[in-house]
Amino acid sequence: MAWLTCPTVPATDDATVEPARAQAFKAPIGTHDVLPPESARWETLVAAFATHFGRAGYGLVQQPMFEEIGVFRRMGEGTDVVRKEMYDFLDKGDRHLALRPEGTASVVRAFVEHRPTLPWKVWYAAPSFRYEKPQAGRYRQHHQLGVEALGTADPDLDVEVIRLLGDFYASLGLRRVDLAVNSMGTPEDRRAYVDTLRSFLVGRIRDLAPEDQEKVEAFPMRVLDSKRAATRAVVADAPSIVEHLSAGAAAHFDRVQAGLRALGVAFRIEPRLVRGLDYYTHTTFEFQSEALDAAQNTIGGGGRYDGLVEQLGGPPTPGIGFGSGIERVLLTCDAEGVFGAPQRRVDVFVVDLVGGDAARDLTALLQRSGVSVDRAWDGRSLKAQMKAADRSGAAWALIVGEDEQVAGVVTVRDLRGGTGQHPVARDEVLAHLRARI
Repeated sequence: MAWLTCPTVPATDDATVEPARAQAFKAPIGTHDVLPPESARWETLVAAFATHFGRAGYGLVQQPMFEEIGVFRRMGEGTDVVRKEMYDFLDKGDRHLALRPEGTASVVRAFVEHRPTLPWKVWYAAPSFRYEKPQAGRYRQHHQLGVEALGTADPDLDVEVIRLLGDFYASLGLRRVDLAVNSMGTPEDRRAYVDTLRSFLVGRIRDLAPEDQEKVEAFPMRVLDSKRAATRAVVADAPSIVEHLSAGAAAHFDRVQAGLRALGVAFRIEPRLVRGLDYYTHTTFEFQSEALDAAQNTIGGGGRYDGLVEQLGGPPTPGIGFGSGIERVLLTCDAEGVFGAPQRRVDVFVVDLVGGDAARDLTALLQRSGVSVDRAWDGRSLKAQMKAADRSGAAWALIVGEDEQVAGVVTVRDLRGGTGQHPVARDEVLAHLRARI
């Protein structure tokens, strides 16, 4: 039974043996940690988004991180998202589930399940998951701000959604943002266009990148999404879907363009803009940053998806929405030098030199009263605690030493304005600070 014997530990003169160090784990490839102070920037961004769209009647929706895989298959079997990028798995009950690769399908599933009053206008901030090569500002777990509006086919709603997103970017200080719009027409328009596009691509198939040649027969519109140079050269000569719109679809698109012009929203028509998912109808749009590399410059986009509700088991219900990646938006802000991380400051810092009771009680009192306050720990020296107070950004330090404890006072020191320090009775500290903060 030699295999049960313990290994021999070499003799050592040391009384202790250093334990083996545990494995140091890292975040998985394609994910990242967001730490303070950068996380404060995320908080501020989401809060600004909530306020901005809340003024237009949009409310927060929270949906599951994973769904039955069929929810996301409605995005289109020919899309890379469905074919290659979804994280799907069988759970312990042998149910086939998938992590959310985008927000719209989950929100529409929630609409079908709960049937809220129309029109239904919601926003979300949530992680999405796609197994793809990480790019600048785009991770395998990335985070999206999004909006969905269901219940009306009015093209003026398209205008509102696009205009609100453009205004939001402007409110962050972004100026080098370009808006591209297109129309996918009705499902019938799309089917007729697919036949025309396929015929064109078949005639030029040898000029396409090899990876795109296999898409021509079954999924020709996916070729329009290609970023490969050879394919893009071919696609530049491809027929445009705008040229194949029915009268009703053309009128819808004309109304969208007229609305954007009336509101002073600059845009260009991009006939190759089909987006990457199969559920789009009528209006599609993208906001692209001129401050980023052209290969990864889309900071937000979406479109109308009349028909998706029916595909997920609901009644005929038109809808429109968009997604905007938080990481990509903040990368764009960095490129333009706007919307920096806010400085997280507390108003007050408690310095306790008498065992910690004063710091414990004062911080609780002030925090419960709405004052932002921090303290030091572990019985550190006055010098160390004052350094911590300075790093905290606090405007005021509350110092309790032996003399203050005996006298029933707190020394209030001005850390920023240079007005010195003075004692304040313990039961008057809150009122004293409220008068100055």
